Amino acid sequence: MLSHSTQDLEALRQNNTGRLLLKAHRAFNELAIARLRDMGHVGLNVAHASVLPYLDSKGTRSSELAKRAGMTKQSMSKLVSDLVVAGYLRSETDPTDARASLISFTPKGLRYLDDAHQVKNAIELSYAKVLGARKLAELRASLKKLIALGKP
Repeated sequence: MLSHSTQDLEALRQNNTGRLLLKAHRAFNELAIARLRDMGHVGLNVAHASVLPYLDSKGTRSSELAKRAGMTKQSMSKLVSDLVVAGYLRSETDPTDARASLISFTPKGLRYLDDAHQVKNAIELSYAKVLGARKLAELRASLKKLIALGKP
């Protein structure tokens, strides 16, 4: 026998911390993508944007990107391919292993990073207006503590 009604379970699901963090993350990303589109970065979606933080400035193997992002190599390969076609990334043979590809930013990709940094700052300013600078700093510190808890 269930201890909660279906309605109660749905409310519990919608208001648990993990779900709220996920929704906040998605809202941040969707706002950022919308603003980046306004800056001329069309054709990118949240999935594409989620690849870029895992890419080292000197390049990263596609298999390592998949591992860092927690997705399959095939899924990462598709996203990288989209970003190569769009001109944000390039894929070259890894000089240390000819069997592997090294993924790196193009000049257009570096412009995207610069624009993304500006957008992130603007979103954080709007968050500070809503929460106040002190509460936003506390939120950041709290999130770092929670992230550290999840690391083995």
